[in-house]
Amino acid sequence: MMASSYNAKDEDGHITVTGPGGGSLRGKKPENTAFKQQRLPAWQPILTAGTVLPAFFIIGLIFIPIGIGLFVTSNNIKEFEIDYTGVDMSSPCFNCSQHFSWNSTKPCTCTIPFYLDQPYDSNVFMYYGLSNFYQNHRRYVKSRDDSQLNGDLESLKRPSKECEPYAFHENKPIAPCGAIANSMFNDTLELFYNDPNGTKIQIPLMTTGIAWWTDKHVKFRNPGSSPNLTAVFQGTTKPLNWRRPVYELSGDANNTGFINEDFIVWMRTAALPTFRKLYRIISKNNNNMVPTLARGNYTLEVVYNYPVRSFEGRKRMILSTISWMGGKNPFLGIAYITVGSVCFFLGVVLLIIHHKYGNRNNSADISN
Repeated sequence: MMASSYNAKDEDGHITVTGPGGGSLRGKKPENTAFKQQRLPAWQPILTAGTVLPAFFIIGLIFIPIGIGLFVTSNNIKEFEIDYTGVDMSSPCFNCSQHFSWNSTKPCTCTIPFYLDQPYDSNVFMYYGLSNFYQNHRRYVKSRDDSQLNGDLESLKRPSKECEPYAFHENKPIAPCGAIANSMFNDTLELFYNDPNGTKIQIPLMTTGIAWWTDKHVKFRNPGSSPNLTAVFQGTTKPLNWRRPVYELSGDANNTGFINEDFIVWMRTAALPTFRKLYRIISKNNNNMVPTLARGNYTLEVVYNYPVRSFEGRKRMILSTISWMGGKNPFLGIAYITVGSVCFFLGVVLLIIHHKYGNRNNSADISN
């Protein structure tokens, strides 16, 4: 049996162990320092009525007005939403929803009249919304090639394996590859104002300025330096569900190919199955109408290209103004009001308890 002996503690906090043959081994005890022995100075608050009660009241008095301001601001944002899925037989888009599919060669058009009961001033933002569409699925989110989207010529011809099974079609690389690009939203929405005198006025919709600046100028680039995108994308093929190749998405040379803003907006995947994405902007400067959208009758003309029956989804169009805090979202204001109210209520309850029982406890301590 091997014997070992322990010597006195070293200055650095380690213990020297003398093993067989007289050799010395260092123990695993941490060094004798304030940090490693957890002797650093610490501050621990002492919770008393004099510190807790003011904290509750201050939080309540700060949070409640902020919450009211956020809630009122959100309610002042004007928003109009119309569902054009075509599930009901009375819907103008019912026939399109029943008979249209990805393989349909002929587009289906439906017209939906609606009425705006209040005018929309300033810029108006037009969104499309989808429900029951899980863009947050792990394999769906990964199904893209960022190098290809950034204009890399090698990735254009050899897409990433993450794009499978949407990387090649008939031995040709797909551009852009992946499930996200293949399922791009492609309904066409047009808005008309029905003037009381019987004329139909088309509302001008801005197709640019809808994507993030960093996406447009950093993450997405067309391959090569040639302005002739037809030659650049030669040897590639369009995604299976697309009607035209990526270089024909727009007639504007600064808004076609991988830098097309409709495409960029779609490629930024949503976190929840019910979401909305910016489709167009109705600018007050480019619109001859004052206000931007006057109160009255309108018509939404839809070229129904995007089928949603297969996943029991729904489609909608949203018109909205914005404020300094963004779009309409009352949740933040309600959250602030709730937290502030709870803190103020707890402050009142604890104040009553302290006033009722605090003096009694102090008297008992003195008598003892």
